[in-house]
Amino acid sequence: MRRFIVGLAAAAMLLAGCASTVPPIEGVVWQIDNEHTDPRGDWQKLGVKHLLVQWSVVDDLAFVPGTGLAPGKAMPDWPRIGREPWAGEVILGLAGRFDERSARENIDALVQLSARVAKTPPPVNVTGWYFPVEIDPTWMDAARLGPLLRQLPKPLWISVYDSANVGPEELAQSLVEWLPPDVGVFFQDGVGVHAREPFVARHYANVLVRRLGRDRVRVIAEAFRPKEGGGFRPATLEELKPQLATYRDFRIYLFEGPRYVPPALVEGLAAGQERR
Repeated sequence: MRRFIVGLAAAAMLLAGCASTVPPIEGVVWQIDNEHTDPRGDWQKLGVKHLLVQWSVVDDLAFVPGTGLAPGKAMPDWPRIGREPWAGEVILGLAGRFDERSARENIDALVQLSARVAKTPPPVNVTGWYFPVEIDPTWMDAARLGPLLRQLPKPLWISVYDSANVGPEELAQSLVEWLPPDVGVFFQDGVGVHAREPFVARHYANVLVRRLGRDRVRVIAEAFRPKEGGGFRPATLEELKPQLATYRDFRIYLFEGPRYVPPALVEGLAAGQERR
């Protein structure tokens, strides 16, 4: 095992050395809450044309019209967002909760609410849907979600991470056993919370592609790092550039655009990007 890990690290270093430029970035994630309802950025300079909205209803507060639920403090300007070059295609998150444990304990109700929310999408080009109850190996009855996902519109996506470090093979096998074959996966790389190095995250993504198929796998690159004293800060250019270079040939989404990928960071990344 140690020899395999060393070999994997050496291959990753070779890959990074051969591909030091930043690959095209497909999308950014936007996590709505009462303090973040007006996303603005210039992520299109990185190639971004897709917006993944974390959720449109959270804790029974609606950030899209027409649901009949209590609205959030401010309704996003969806027509303006839909005109942004980085939101040409939107994967719309459905109903979730801030507290992960509560979300997992209420998946039946969240699926039912999500199906209702999907009937009144905002005025943007919705090309897919995202069910925002995240999956990891500590959720022992995650398989119960499988048949529930069949009630939601397609194309449909979920997100997966490995907080228990069970490894990519076990993580992928668990998904193969219960995830409907028409549901895609966003893999959260764990680099922002220092759960793993980028070359290990790429290995996870490679295994997921092998087991699920390339069209069903996208990578969420965490564009933040722990901040001294608590909380998180944007990753620096020196931290983020090699992380993204490691994911070359994957469809990459940055988490989270409005909070952690400001214009100065975009400019630095764009300067190190290959010409398209």
